[in-house]
Amino acid sequence: MESLKSKIRSVPDFPKAGINFFDITTLLRDRDGFRATIDMMVQPFESKNIDIVVGVESRGFILGGAVADRLGAGFAPVRKKGKLPSHTVQETYDLEYGTDCLEIHSDAVERGERVLIVDDVLATGGTAAATSALVRKLGGDVQALAFLIELEFLNGRAKLGRETIHSVLKY
Repeated sequence: MESLKSKIRSVPDFPKAGINFFDITTLLRDRDGFRATIDMMVQPFESKNIDIVVGVESRGFILGGAVADRLGAGFAPVRKKGKLPSHTVQETYDLEYGTDCLEIHSDAVERGERVLIVDDVLATGGTAAATSALVRKLGGDVQALAFLIELEFLNGRAKLGRETIHSVLKY
């Protein structure tokens, strides 16, 4: 795990003062690091018969697409409002100062399909909880949520209730 952490660039005061941003692009560009990352994200789900991996905008697309390919599953994106071209369902969620909205195509997940949600970071849990709600609105069976990084000090797991959560790296 420490070898993966050493490949992640820390950017202080981004996107605003006081935030320490974990830039995974340096990990993704490293072929061995990227391969190991996907190996570790996939391993707990290899025997779970996942039908669809749902990746959250935008780094969740990179990780989720690779995870879906390894699992032999389909892939569906979750995006910010107004970015998907066809009929969507929406989920609004609270931010520290306001709200945001995520969307998924209304035909992205079929009733009863086994879904793995993938994103790069579990922080406060709002995006992950909204994504779980979207999948359930479509009748999907959320098997788990998988993250490359979990920022434990932000306690995002608390917003996810009884969801199964897999995090490769914890800070």
